[in-house]
Amino acid sequence: MTTTDIPAPTARPKRPATAPKRRPKREHEGAAWVFLSPWVLGASVLTLLPMAVSLYLSFTDYNLFDPPRWVGLRNYTQMFTEDPRYWRSVLTTLTYVVIAVPLQLALALVVALALKSMRRGKAFYRSAFYAPSLLGASMSVALVWRAIFNDGGTVDNLLGTGGWVNKPGWALLAVALLTVWQFGAPMVIFLAGLQQIPAELYEAAAVDGAGKRRQFVSVTVPMLSPVLFFNLVLQTIQAFQVFTPAFAVSAGKGGPADSTLFYTLYLYDRGFVASHMGYASAMAWVLLLVIGAVTAVLFRTSRSWVFYASDTDGGAR
Repeated sequence: MTTTDIPAPTARPKRPATAPKRRPKREHEGAAWVFLSPWVLGASVLTLLPMAVSLYLSFTDYNLFDPPRWVGLRNYTQMFTEDPRYWRSVLTTLTYVVIAVPLQLALALVVALALKSMRRGKAFYRSAFYAPSLLGASMSVALVWRAIFNDGGTVDNLLGTGGWVNKPGWALLAVALLTVWQFGAPMVIFLAGLQQIPAELYEAAAVDGAGKRRQFVSVTVPMLSPVLFFNLVLQTIQAFQVFTPAFAVSAGKGGPADSTLFYTLYLYDRGFVASHMGYASAMAWVLLLVIGAVTAVLFRTSRSWVFYASDTDGGAR
């Protein structure tokens, strides 16, 4: 009896796994542009296009009623060489920035340090101190501020110094105090930065014999320097663009004796009161360039005093 060997069934070769089909890159880009389109449209129509028109008008003589007439650099030369009120507005704005920004940041930091050490009522006081930042830019609050510092107002009744808004030497300080009063926004940012500083650093400093003042100088300030730099840049840019307080306190005229003639207030006067829109457009572009230059200087100097904890070399960059 013979037996026949039956061959064992062979396994079917596995089909190579096919990679999932990927959508073309263009489809992903198309979806991204669909979601970005509202922002792109808004930025183009509401920002880029008006900037281009403003740049063109800065080289023209335009009074809002007649067609623009090309005059080249005449607006800029007139601004720098023939307009003493322009330079007065520049000096007033720079003085305001130098006074208001440091005072505002110093007060915001002091209040943030006080709130950090509080155990009860922190949320209430934080909201109360932040409220002026929401209301301070409104015309109604600026008018109330003018009444407080006017003749017969609260300051006059308490100090007997007369109305600040009617004195050339005091009107600018009244406007600066309104800005200092709006310290809520930088205060909240300072408070968030203080809460991120590790407690171990203060404990190590205390072990080494450092007191509260030394801890503030050697621990708080270096670790808080990025937040301080952020607030400095933000508040400086806003200070250069201040308008509502100056308009309300001086009734839109920059008085007394041009002591509150801020740059933006004079720009408004040239553009919408005197109908010299080409001249106002040139002023706006000079302001943009100055703010950009000041911001660049702040970023450049920050390398020597801003400390980042992520730096591998342990120093400032």
